[in-house]
Amino acid sequence: MKIGGFEIGGGSAVHIIAEIGVNHDGDVGRALELIDAASDAGADAVKFQYFRTDLLMSAAARLAAYQKSAGESDPFSMLRRLELAAGGLARCVERAHARGVHAIVTVFSLELVEEMRTLGWDAYKTASPDIIHQPMLEALARTERPMIVSTGASNAEEVARCAAWVRGWGAEARTAFLHCVSSYPTAPEDTTLGAMRDVSRLVAPMDVGYSDHTRGVGTGRNAVSMGARILEKHLTYDRGAKGPDHAASLDPEMFGEYVTLARSAAGHSPDPVLIGADRKRVLECERDVRTVSRQSIVWARSMAPGEVVTRGSVTFKRPGTGIEPFRLHEVIGRRVARAVDSDMPAVWEDVA
Repeated sequence: MKIGGFEIGGGSAVHIIAEIGVNHDGDVGRALELIDAASDAGADAVKFQYFRTDLLMSAAARLAAYQKSAGESDPFSMLRRLELAAGGLARCVERAHARGVHAIVTVFSLELVEEMRTLGWDAYKTASPDIIHQPMLEALARTERPMIVSTGASNAEEVARCAAWVRGWGAEARTAFLHCVSSYPTAPEDTTLGAMRDVSRLVAPMDVGYSDHTRGVGTGRNAVSMGARILEKHLTYDRGAKGPDHAASLDPEMFGEYVTLARSAAGHSPDPVLIGADRKRVLECERDVRTVSRQSIVWARSMAPGEVVTRGSVTFKRPGTGIEPFRLHEVIGRRVARAVDSDMPAVWEDVA
């Protein structure tokens, strides 16, 4: 797999992604400054998130516990504050390439994939909750760009199923999977780097890496010593700033140290506390995020009993309390069993 000419795996050095995400606070000027900081710290790539609140959040959406702990009170106002428009992201791609780093984006809604195709991204990454979002994963795979799939809050069966989809689409040569723990920040005892070996077995021969939400600078080094080919780590301008991800991020100076340690992993013996379990499973600390941040099939309009469900009848939004997106084919063509409201997750009791 290659990202912008960088060969992942083999004898190549680890590919380090600075996850800027939403730590720009919706300010494109701050996003550009963080790109500069990532480049100065030695990152190979920067990553952003593209979402529109109205496309991502259903009327049933709620905050995750870690977001409440970060001072957020409403999921809709939080995301609207953190949105970065396509025009701003285009400037970010341009700045990244000018600084010699790759530009990667996580797209959160199927409707936005085509819009992002024109901006020159070097790769796409899927958020951990979307490992079950087969329609969006397929749309990203069909772009024929490199794709990185994160696996936080998922189990071995879900990882294996996603890997099978990727192989079926003929995209395995340009896809990598990241072990991840969807806990912000991740405690040392929950890091479970040993599960990365299980992910590697499940997705072989695709490359594997680690998406790191711990607060320290040394976890990446441990992951590389255990075979990670890609590292992703959040970068912020201030770990104490208001926002959902700042607390699980590194400031520029710490990020530079993180990069230095990760690139000197040869011969390093990983910390047994960080290795933990060697099986990919959903940890207790991930269960809240798993429900809140996954997407469901959602009614695109109100419907009456007896109406036939068509593709236009449904969309995909958070939370993950309804029918999973990969089961779309089991819903299309069936009749509505009871009156359903627009913008609410579809459940099996809704269809006959």
